[in-house]
Amino acid sequence: KIYLTLIILIALLIIAFIFGSQNNQLITLNYLIARTEISVAAAVSLFTIIGFFLGIFFSLLWKFVRMVKPKSINNKG
Repeated sequence: KIYLTLIILIALLIIAFIFGSQNNQLITLNYLIARTEISVAAAVSLFTIIGFFLGIFFSLLWKFVRMVKPKSINNKG
């Protein structure tokens, strides 16, 4: 199961980077306090990497909460 998930994840990352590399247009990103112009390829890469790390972070956080929660229930009982 883990290998299938890893293969699908790598395939989606490759597709995202191929899609991004085909677009050389510049786009403007407006932040709260700044504005920058980057290519579509850089934007796709940036947001794909940010999404990947956010997914890992929340997955680990969820596992940590599930690991700690039964211990706190057992201590109350």
